[in-house]
Amino acid sequence: MSRAQLTRTGILRMALGGGGADPLLPAEGGGGRRAPFLLRALRIAVVVCLYWFTSIAMVFLNKYLLDSPSLRLDAPLFVTFFQCALTAALCLGLSLGAACGPPCAGLPTLRLDPKVSRSVLPLSAVFIGMVTSNNLCLKHVGVAFYNVGRSLTTVFNVLLSYLLLKQTTSLYALLACGVIIGGFWLGVDQEGAEGTLSWTGIFFGILASLCVSLNAIYTKKVLPVVDGSIWRLTFYNNINACVLFFPLMMLLGEFRTLYHFDKLGSPSFWGMMTLGGVFGFAIGYVTGLQIKFTSPLTHNVSGTAKACAQTVLAVIYFEETKSFLWWTSNLMVLGGSFAYTWVKGLEMRKVQDDPNVKSGERNETGV
Repeated sequence: MSRAQLTRTGILRMALGGGGADPLLPAEGGGGRRAPFLLRALRIAVVVCLYWFTSIAMVFLNKYLLDSPSLRLDAPLFVTFFQCALTAALCLGLSLGAACGPPCAGLPTLRLDPKVSRSVLPLSAVFIGMVTSNNLCLKHVGVAFYNVGRSLTTVFNVLLSYLLLKQTTSLYALLACGVIIGGFWLGVDQEGAEGTLSWTGIFFGILASLCVSLNAIYTKKVLPVVDGSIWRLTFYNNINACVLFFPLMMLLGEFRTLYHFDKLGSPSFWGMMTLGGVFGFAIGYVTGLQIKFTSPLTHNVSGTAKACAQTVLAVIYFEETKSFLWWTSNLMVLGGSFAYTWVKGLEMRKVQDDPNVKSGERNETGV
C-alpha cells in the first residue's frame, strides 16, 4: 500500500473496524432486503477497479512529479507538503459542505484546536516520516521495483508487535515473513546486477516500511483524542505536517530550488500537482470503500494483486527488460504477503469463533 497509500490504509481499517460508521461510506444492511447477488458482485467489482485505478494512477503520477526528466523538479518535500495541504483543505471543504445534505451530511465539524493538535503531534511526526520516505523511495527507485523496495512493512509489523505490544506470531506467519525478506534481498541483488540499484532508495524503502508500522500503532493511541473520528485525525495530521514541513524545506534548500524552477508559473504543472493531491486524498476513501464492501482480508489480497499489476504495467510502460530472478523476487514478496494475510485471516476467524475468548481480546486480535 502506498498511502502514501499509504498513508491512510491502517487508519481507515481501524476506524472501520469499530467506533462508528463513516459518513462518506454507504450504510450497510439495515432492515431492508439484501441486494441481488449480481448487483452486489457488480458493485464490488466497480469498487475494486476504482481502488486499483486510484492507487496505480497515484504512484505513476507521483513518480512523474518526483523524478521526471522533463519536469526536473528536485523538491520532494514540497510535493509532499502540497499534497498534505490539499488533503487538509479537502477535509475542511467537506466539513463545510456538511450542511448541504447527502452525501456530506453527518461529517464532523472541523475546527483547529491547539490542544488536540499538540496531542496528535507525535503521530504527525511519524506520518511525516512515512509519507516523505515513501516519496523519496519512489524518487530513487523505479516504479517496477517500488513494491519490493518497501515490502518489509509486514516484517516490521511482526517485530514491533512483539517489542512494543508483547504479541507473539505463529510459525506459519513467521515463515511467510521469511519469504518476504528473501524476496526483498533477491530483488536488491538483481537490481544491483542490472545496474539500477539505488542504496538511497533502498534506505528510504526500509524507513518507509518501519514508519508505516509505527503509524498504525500511534494511530490507535491517538484516535481517542479525536473521538475516534478518522476525518478529524486526517485533518489534524495534515495540518501539523504542513507546519513541520516548512523548516525541513528551508533546511534542505527547497525554497531556493522552487525559486529557480522554470515551470513554477505553468498551469499544467499545478494541474498535475493538484491531481496528485486529489489522488492522495481519494486513496483513503476508496480504501475504505473496498474494506466496507468486501473485508480487510479481501482488501489485503486485492492490494497484493494490485501490486503485481502495477509492477507489470511499470515494466511495460518504461520498456524495461527484467531477468527471471528479478521476477522471482517480486513473486516471493507478493506470495509471502498473500500467505501472511491468509494465515492471519484464518487465525482471526478462529479467535472470533471461539466462545471462550473475551470481546476485548477479539478486538485486539482484529486490529
